[in-house]
Amino acid sequence: MQLVNELPEIFEEFSDARKTGFLKAKEFKEGGNILIGSYCTFMPQELALAMGAGTVSLCSTSDELIGEAEKDLPKNLCPLIKSSYGFAKADKCPYFYFADLVVGETTCDGKKKMYELMGRFKPVHVMQLPNGNVTDETYKLWKAEIVRLKEKLEETFDKTITEEDIKNAVKLRNEERQALKNLYEVMKMDPPPVTGYDLFKVLYGATFKFNKEESIKELKAIREKILTEAELPENKLPKKPRILLTGCPVGGATEKVIKAIEDNGAYVVYFENCTGGKAVEENVDESNPDVYDALAHKYLNIGCSCMSPNEGRMDLLRRKMEEYKVDGVVDMVLQSCHPYAIETYTVKEVVRDAGKSYINIETDYSTTDIGQLTTRLSAFIEML
Repeated sequence: MQLVNELPEIFEEFSDARKTGFLKAKEFKEGGNILIGSYCTFMPQELALAMGAGTVSLCSTSDELIGEAEKDLPKNLCPLIKSSYGFAKADKCPYFYFADLVVGETTCDGKKKMYELMGRFKPVHVMQLPNGNVTDETYKLWKAEIVRLKEKLEETFDKTITEEDIKNAVKLRNEERQALKNLYEVMKMDPPPVTGYDLFKVLYGATFKFNKEESIKELKAIREKILTEAELPENKLPKKPRILLTGCPVGGATEKVIKAIEDNGAYVVYFENCTGGKAVEENVDESNPDVYDALAHKYLNIGCSCMSPNEGRMDLLRRKMEEYKVDGVVDMVLQSCHPYAIETYTVKEVVRDAGKSYINIETDYSTTDIGQLTTRLSAFIEML
């Protein structure tokens, strides 16, 4: 019975990782370490790890400083960009404050223009992401960008990053990705052993852990605890409809969508978003002798809506709908995020071709639409 008491505390510990990580970031920097901030899963963390640097996600997910951002940015811009810029400009994000370098990427026009303004008050390096991954040439372009980032890190921090260093970092990141995959695969059980929201706390919180070895151990341990508790009759959850959540990045304010789904009679059993399976589904090929080529293929295969065509995302959705035996798909799109908004047409086709129910939700970082979300998602789940 001791495990029963431990699990909720562990979920909350990961949930608070972003907050408590502020102090760890301070300690990390005071120890003479380098911290690299990024806004996207396309940034190859292995290069930073190879020189002993820490990495942290800088995306801000609340509407607290959107007003500050709108002094410089258009109001009809997606909330993720405005929130990220607002926190950076106002210097209210400790992770941004402690970051020695920000690595951006051209995943959308709004972000790449934001980085131009951000570069006025913080060192920013922007990776030029190809618009697709259907030819050998696009992989060569991305490989060249990865090498350019490696050279930028060496020049900025007076470090030498060897291929052996990168291979060791690849091995460590692959182990972390596998630990994350093994953890969220517990949701294949029916009923699942935990709620989707509790699992999300771990998935999201893990992105704010600086010590990868320690994080891997924690992820493995919590998986074992979940599976052990699942054997106890008093911990059995009731059966409910199973939901796959896809679309824009989830976290912070948009966790209201997860809550609205689970408070109205369903479980989120798979997160296809950047904070879920999309980023960790594929490992870097350790057998490839060209480490830069291996990195290029892994990262360019991420099924982001900025890719055209984006068959990688559709293939992932088809596989996961089957593997996780989902009843319905909720496609969450942030206001003014045009790539994901347009792609809902194709996602809906893929979902309905698989015989599953589909609903599209448009939202922002405010709380004003919680009632509407509850009404729509409640009706959707009842239909299931």
